[in-house]
Amino acid sequence: MLKALSVENIAVAKQLNIEFSDGFTVLTGKTGAGKSVIIDSIAMILGSKSRREAVRYGETDGSVTAIFDGEPNSGVFDENGEALLQRSVTADGKNSAKINGKSVTQSTLRELSASLLTLHGQNETTALYDKNEPVRILDEYAGCAHETEEYEKVYSRLTAKRAEIEELKRSLDDKAMMTDILKYQILEIEKAKLSDPCEEEKLEKLRLKLKSLETVTKNARFVHRALAPTEKGASAAYLLERAASALRQLSDVMEEAEDLAARLEEYRIEIIDIAERARDVVDGDDVRDPEKQLDIIETRLALLSKLKRKYGGDLEAVMSFLRDAKKKLSDLNSGENRIEELEHEYKTIAAEALKKAKIISEKRRAAGEKLSLEVMETLKFLDMPKVRFFVEVRSAGTGAEKFNSMGIDEVSFSVVTNPGEEPQPLARIASGGEMSRIMLALKCAQAKKSGAGTVVFDEIDSGVSGGTAERIGIKLAELSRSSQVICVTHSAQVAAHADHHILIEKNEIDGRAQSTARELSGAERTEEIARIIGGINVTEKQYNAAVDLLKNNKNI
Repeated sequence: MLKALSVENIAVAKQLNIEFSDGFTVLTGKTGAGKSVIIDSIAMILGSKSRREAVRYGETDGSVTAIFDGEPNSGVFDENGEALLQRSVTADGKNSAKINGKSVTQSTLRELSASLLTLHGQNETTALYDKNEPVRILDEYAGCAHETEEYEKVYSRLTAKRAEIEELKRSLDDKAMMTDILKYQILEIEKAKLSDPCEEEKLEKLRLKLKSLETVTKNARFVHRALAPTEKGASAAYLLERAASALRQLSDVMEEAEDLAARLEEYRIEIIDIAERARDVVDGDDVRDPEKQLDIIETRLALLSKLKRKYGGDLEAVMSFLRDAKKKLSDLNSGENRIEELEHEYKTIAAEALKKAKIISEKRRAAGEKLSLEVMETLKFLDMPKVRFFVEVRSAGTGAEKFNSMGIDEVSFSVVTNPGEEPQPLARIASGGEMSRIMLALKCAQAKKSGAGTVVFDEIDSGVSGGTAERIGIKLAELSRSSQVICVTHSAQVAAHADHHILIEKNEIDGRAQSTARELSGAERTEEIARIIGGINVTEKQYNAAVDLLKNNKNI
C-alpha cells in the first residue's frame, strides 16, 4: 500500500506530507485547496509527463516522493518492506526518476509504479470516448501485457516490411524516371573517383602548404645558396673546401693538418647534404608549379564540397550514398523479383503476427464476457439495475488491413439503458453521472485483476448525489477490503464511508499560499462533512445530518 506521499515545491505545495493507512481514505477540501496537486503528484510517480510549470513559482526544482509498504525482500521492497519512488523536475524542464535511491528511466518508473498503484483521474472518464481506451481497459483486465508486448515487436517488423514494399512499388511506378535519376547520381559520384574518406582533409593541408610556399621557397633557397657549392665560390661548402686545401699545405709545419683537413671535408659533405635537403623542399613533385597545383586542389575541393551538399555531410556519407544508389538501381532492374521476395517475407511475418494476435483475441473474448457480467453486477448495486453492459470484440478487417497496433481486433463498449432498446455506443448515450458509475465499475473490476495494492480515484462520484453517492461510498469501502483505496471527493455520502479522512487546506504563510494536509477525526471530521453538505454557513440541521451519516457508517 501507499504509506506516505511527500510533495515539495509543486504548484501551491511548498512542503506537503501525507501519511496514509490501509482501508478507505478520502481527501476533501475547498475548491483550489490543492487536492489536484496531490493527484498530479501521484500521476508523476506513475511516470506521467511533468512540465516545468509544475514547479512552484520562484523555486529551482520540485519533487514528489512516495513510500510503499510490501513484503520484505520481495520485488522492489527492501529488508524493511519499503519501496521509495521519487520524481523530480527542474524549473528549466529537466526530469529525473529514482527507485530506492537509484536513478532509473521514466519508463522503468512507469512500469514498476503501475504494479503498485492505479489512478483514475477525472479525464479518464472522458477517455472512454477514445476508441483505443476500451481495448486498453480490456487488455489490462485480461492480463495480456506480455502477449501484447510480443505482438507489438512483430507488428513493428510487419509495418516496416510493408513500407519497404510500398516504397519499391512507388519506385517501379516511376521506374524510367527513377532509373535516370539514380544513373545520373551514380555517374556523378563515380566520376569523382572517391576512395579515401580523408581526402578532403589531406587536400586542405596541402593547400595550406602551397599557400605558404613563397616563404618556404625563400628560406629553402637561401639555405641552399649559403651552403651548396657554386661557381661563384661564396658558399660555405666552397669555403670549407678551400680551407681544407689550405690546411693540407701546412702539413710540413702542422702535424695535425691532415686530420683537420679531413674533418673539414666531413663538415663540407654534411653541409652539402643539408643544402640538398633544403632544395628538395621546393623541388618536390607536390610543390612544383605551385600555382597550377593550387588550381587543381581548389577545383577538387569544390567538387568534393558539391558532392557533400548533394549526397551527405561528409565523404563517407557520399560513398555510402553511392552504395545505396547502386542497390536501389539493382532493385529497380530486378524490381518484380524483389517485390516477390519482399511479399514472401511479409507473409512470413504476417503469419507470425496472426498467431500471436489470435492468442490475444481469444483472451480478450473470454475476458470480455466476464468483464460484462462483473460490470453489470456493480452497476446494479450503483442504482443502474436495468443497464446492460456489453464488451464487443470484433475483427478489425481483412487482408493486410486486419492488423493494427493492438492486434486483429476492435474493442468497443456499448450499453442498453432501457429494456427493449438496442445496444448503443457507451459514449453516445451515457450521461455524466452514468459514465462515472460505469468507470467505477470498470475500475473495480480492473483493481481485482491487476493486483495493484493501491487504487486512487479523483472525484469518481462526479455527477451523482444522494442515494447513488451513498452506494458509491459503499462500493469504495467494499473495494478497500482487497486494495487500499484513496479518493478525492466532494460528496458527504462518500466521505462518511471512509476509514480515514484527510483535509486539504490552503493557507497564507509568509505572504505565499501553501497547501497543507491533516487527518480529521471526531468533531473536526463531522464539521467537514457538514461543510460539504451545507456549503459556507453550516446549520445545526446540516451538522446533525453529518453526525447521522457517520453514525450510520459506524465512523463516529
